[in-house]
This record gives sequence, C-alpha cells and structure tokens, in this order.
Amino acid sequence: MKPLALTMGDPAGIGPDITLAAWTKRETHQLPPFAAYACPECLAARATLLGLSAPIAILERVEDAARYFDTAIPVIPIALRTHAKPGMPDPANAAGVLSSIEQAVAATTEGKTSAVVTNPIAKSVLYKSGFNHPGHTEYLATLAELQDPTAQHIPVMMLACDELRVVPLTIHIPLANVQTAINPALIESTVRILDRALKEDFALPQPRIAVAGLNPHAGEDGALGREEIEIIEPALERLRSNGFDITGPHPADTMFHAAARTRYDVAIAMYHDQALIPIKTLAFDRGVNITLGLPFVRTSPDHGTAFDIAGSGKASPESLIEALKLAATMSERRSTARSV
Repeated sequence: MKPLALTMGDPAGIGPDITLAAWTKRETHQLPPFAAYACPECLAARATLLGLSAPIAILERVEDAARYFDTAIPVIPIALRTHAKPGMPDPANAAGVLSSIEQAVAATTEGKTSAVVTNPIAKSVLYKSGFNHPGHTEYLATLAELQDPTAQHIPVMMLACDELRVVPLTIHIPLANVQTAINPALIESTVRILDRALKEDFALPQPRIAVAGLNPHAGEDGALGREEIEIIEPALERLRSNGFDITGPHPADTMFHAAARTRYDVAIAMYHDQALIPIKTLAFDRGVNITLGLPFVRTSPDHGTAFDIAGSGKASPESLIEALKLAATMSERRSTARSV
C-alpha cells in the first residue's frame, strides 16, 4: 500500500499534536500508513511535552513508510529556521511550511504516495513572508498546475462528515464580493467537477445535488434579490437539461435540518460561511475538508491551527483521523473508477 503524504502545517499550532495523537491511535482506528513531511526535532519535542510515546523513523524514501509505520512515525525531514514554540508562530518558518506542502504534492503526483493530507496552516503568518495565495486550496491548485502546465485545475472545496457534504461556491473572498463573483460559468463548472468527484471518489452513481440561494428565502420571487432568478436558476436549468440531478435554488435556512439532508447527497452554498456554519455545527471535531478538481486526492482536518491550545494536550485528533481514512478511501475509489 502506498502511504499518504501528511504535511506538517504550522509547527507552532496543533499540527504536531494531532499528528502524534493520530499515530498513537493507528490501531484503534485502523489508520492507513502515512509519512509526515515535518521537522523531526519539532515532533520529538512536542511528543515529550505531551507525554506521548511516539518514536520517529527518519526516511530517505517515502516509499518505505509502510515498513516503519507500526512501530514509529515515518518522517521525511523538513528543516525549520527557528525552533517552533507551541502557540508562538514565526514567519521565519514559512519556507519550511510551504516546502512540506510542495514535497507532499510532488510525491503524490509522482505516484510515490497515494494522496495528500494537510495539517492546518496560518495564512496570516505566511502572508508576512510573502505568501500571496488566498488559502491552502488555491495554493494546491497552483502547485497542480506547476506539475502539469498543460491542464487547468479549478479547485472546489467540499466539507464532509457522516451527516452532510457541502460545497461553498465562493471560498476565501470578502462577503461584499460574493454577489459579483457568482456567475453561471462558476456554477456550472463547480457542479461538473463535483458530480465527477462524487461518482469517482465517493462511489455515487447518480449524485443528487441541492443548491442554495444567495438571498434570504432564495430571493422571495425577486422581492429580496434577483440573483436566483437571473443567475442561479438559469444555470441549474441548463445543468438539468444535461442530465444532472440538481434542485434549487433553495432557501438556505431550511436546507440543513435532518429531514432536508435526506433529499440530497451534497449541498452547494453560495459563500463560505453559508456552507461552513452548518457542517461545523453538526461535526466540529469530525468534519473533513476536501479539495476536488485536482489531479490528486487532498483532504484536511476541518479546523485551524488553534495556537491557543497547541502543546496543551487538549487538541482532538478526530478530524485528522477522519481526513486520513477518507483520503485512503477516495484514492482507492478513484483508482478503481479510472481503471474501468
């Protein structure tokens, strides 16, 4: 089995904590082997601080990770400029954080690892070092294009838990810009990428997609806004005519209760918080962040760096554990679907 490539995230956050904790629960959760692209000294120091027994095996070849995984955390070493202190992020370590992501993506696109699982980064810290991408998702799309300049990769963020899958149509942009960012081309490309991913990565032969409106009450027939009438509904009608099982635009405030969720396999929301509030309410510690539309599988915990609890032992590894398990399952399903 090819290992997963796990990035280190911001080393001053809870990335080291949950990496260590997830590995200690590898047998309980039957975790797939992973290799951490991380600073060995940082992991060792955090293990000592947390009182965890977690030997580290430094690898020269990521392909060897599975051989060591039962007895030690396999690590591809990433150098940091300064010692990472829990809760005290340092822009000087930004190069190491980005190198971890870049190497994990390269290993996966080269077929050495099966998928990329990313620990949380702090964009505000990276911005201070010159990082100019809106977020993790957009940066991964850029790396994918660097690996294959002939293809255009449009990243689609999906958040998933047992109770809900949801996609924000627009992601890391100010709320004031959402109205102008929504257009038929974005809706149609998102649905097409989502439909293919649900078929290949989630084994859903005919995905049911529900789409939220932008305005309260989905515009109330134009009384509260005309985006539903002029932009969203025409795009959905074209998609329906092309065979997609898609409904909407629905009022967002009635889309996420238990009975409503039985009527679709995934919901598309119009903006970031419209999508993330329901899933974080349902599964704050269990949700998984997935990037669709890339040539490789990428998952991540659905939470941030939590600098305030780094090194305290309070960080839950459950979201990372779910991300690791889902990445392995998605990778296997995608491989099977594309070999048929």
